[in-house]
Amino acid sequence: MRGSSLLVGLAALSGASAQLHQLATRAGLLYFGTAVGEGQINDGTYMRYVDNTAEFGQLVPENGQKWDSTEPNRGQFSYGSADVVPRRAAANRQILRCHALVWHSQLPNWVRNGGFSSSTLQSVITTHINNVMGHFRGQCYAWDVVNEAVDDNGSWRSSVFYNTMGTSFLPFSFRAARAADPNTKLYYNDYNLEYNGAKTNRAVELVNIIQQAGAPIDGVGFQAHLIVGTTPTRSQLATVLRRFTALGVEVAYTELDIRHESLPPSSSALARQGGDYAAVVQSCLDVDACVGITIWGFTDRFSWIPGTFPGTGAALLYDDNYNRKPAWTSVSSVLAAAATGAPPTSTSTSAGPTTTGGPTTTSTTLSTRTSSSTSSSSVPTGGPEQVQWGQCGGIGWTGPTRCASPWTCHYVNDWYSQCY
Repeated sequence: MRGSSLLVGLAALSGASAQLHQLATRAGLLYFGTAVGEGQINDGTYMRYVDNTAEFGQLVPENGQKWDSTEPNRGQFSYGSADVVPRRAAANRQILRCHALVWHSQLPNWVRNGGFSSSTLQSVITTHINNVMGHFRGQCYAWDVVNEAVDDNGSWRSSVFYNTMGTSFLPFSFRAARAADPNTKLYYNDYNLEYNGAKTNRAVELVNIIQQAGAPIDGVGFQAHLIVGTTPTRSQLATVLRRFTALGVEVAYTELDIRHESLPPSSSALARQGGDYAAVVQSCLDVDACVGITIWGFTDRFSWIPGTFPGTGAALLYDDNYNRKPAWTSVSSVLAAAATGAPPTSTSTSAGPTTTGGPTTTSTTLSTRTSSSTSSSSVPTGGPEQVQWGQCGGIGWTGPTRCASPWTCHYVNDWYSQCY
């Protein structure tokens, strides 16, 4: 854990106004962010949330920077879609994560079926990285240089890159990325690493391969596309994060969503989802080199989940109508506890964006995380009643502990109990 010290002005942060990025930075993280769909850029309601820098201090383009969008034909680069989110982040002074350079998916046919020799493919990779990273040079906190190079069973994923170059495409890509922009963080990004199985073992090997080749790698992104009820525990998640930080790289949750497998979710399932989200956030706070959390979209209205996993969904912090779900309350409570020793007193589940007085400047250096591990778990036994979905207990909680009828207080985790 990082040392316990409060940031200047922390005492002025009230639970009623504090939002996720505000709380995350005061808890010692660099950012709390969201992916932004380029297709929603003209949706005024959607963009009011994106532009709320107290809620989201970091943005990542959902699709615009991928290979099929930026270089649909060999040597012909197009940045119309790719510029949409970076331009918004720059206007709002939000941190920008950039995604993704070398990936087997969303790859144009001329690359996938090019029949290249190893040397020709090296030239193709170098040209693509030089142009795309060069276009965004100096704008990105981090780039996902290689995405999803490990198959679900722990073997190397079959792709034009691996099939042509073997694992040498890994250090080659990272060297090219460092040359194209020396000042951005270079990440490997993948899903299902959170379960600490064969795929995770191979990803550890991947980092070692890059490092042993003398190539640079700065971070590993955990996509964290998880399922309600099967999300690993806080301790399990922290353990796997530390497997990578022990290699000298930073880590982050880069595409977090936790989907329900049965729709519509029951009240107990929504509460369970809140506990799962809390475990992910807590695990990042537990690991010194975990720098931030990005959710893969913030509202169920535009989530990718139902189209990819039919019959599942409701995976995000806001519902289809932009109402905050119990998971939002869980996340904000965990972050507030880490920042102040007590979660915020407001647990409204329907509030929209709050006015922040203009863009918030975000720092690109890590702040000092405050430790909540020694907080007392004692709670008052009286006081006013809490509303449905409101917090009613947890370490450091000083608000209501009785729920208004007919709701009762349910334990979710050590930091959070909820009325439902």
